[in-house]
Amino acid sequence: MTRSARSGAFWATGLVVAGELCMDAGAAIAVLVFPRVGPLGMVMLRLVFSALILLALTRPRLRGHGRDDWLSVLGYGVVLATMNSLFYLALERLPLGVTVTIEVLGPLVLSIVASRRASAWLWAVIAFAGVLCLGGGGWDAIDPLGVVFALGAAASWAFYILAAARVGQRFAKLDGLAIAMSIGALLSLPFGIVAAGAALVRPEVLGLGAAVALLSSTIPYALELIALRRLPASAFAILMSISPATAVLAGFVLLGQRLTALELVGIALVVAAGVGAVRAGVAEAGARHPSADASTGPLATPGALVADPTGPLAALNGPLTGPIEMLQPPDEPEEPFAQPLA
Repeated sequence: MTRSARSGAFWATGLVVAGELCMDAGAAIAVLVFPRVGPLGMVMLRLVFSALILLALTRPRLRGHGRDDWLSVLGYGVVLATMNSLFYLALERLPLGVTVTIEVLGPLVLSIVASRRASAWLWAVIAFAGVLCLGGGGWDAIDPLGVVFALGAAASWAFYILAAARVGQRFAKLDGLAIAMSIGALLSLPFGIVAAGAALVRPEVLGLGAAVALLSSTIPYALELIALRRLPASAFAILMSISPATAVLAGFVLLGQRLTALELVGIALVVAAGVGAVRAGVAEAGARHPSADASTGPLATPGALVADPTGPLAALNGPLTGPIEMLQPPDEPEEPFAQPLA
């Protein structure tokens, strides 16, 4: 690697880490706004502002789509709203680091199930051990309903990955995501209005909602798209797998959330399982496609829908984990766009 390439990779790594910290800072701000609008009110604000930004930037085409296309994007929007709602409901009851760690299990389990290697189950065992460690001094010390919400967010994330891949094949550029985000925003409106009530007309609340959307989605996804121009996608996926660790840091600095040593060990085990699953996926893809470069080209990874610099990076809310599978490039290259928000 040349000196300029090393320098580019270094700065790209910094952009990815900065994006993760921005995302976690947005989640921390959301926690601070919960007393005013509640978790469901925060979900509505984030989705509405996210949808408005996406619609303004992408201007999606609504004509020329069939019934199956609309059913796919409708399901995508439902899953997106469900995933965000469960995540914020869990965040109301659990520390940020614990919530993100449990949520990461969704794409991690999906990557293990999709893998063709028996060794992938080693990462499942490590992840399971990490979850047990999250109990710290005992599972009775962790809000059980919060755990249920976080597990629901993890399952929704797995379904989201599948839905994103399907919609990405049916809609050009990020049109499908913009439409799905709008559907999710509409679905969240009645719950958010009931939860937040009159607080929604307060300018400071609206401003904080817009800040959460920007910090948790627009800024990190834009930074990650820039980083992908200089960083192999496999290395990018590994970096994204550290999201539980950055969430712990944000929770400690911004919210004063302290975790026990055993809980920190559990989070470290889940991060290790995510990194191991990504590396195993790269090796598996290389074995199936010996002539292909596993670090470039359009990629489909459980954890997010990823594309190279000639296409969109449609990662929503979190790490890229799981086997990386090479896909055939489309007949017409998609235009790049700063990653959308979730």
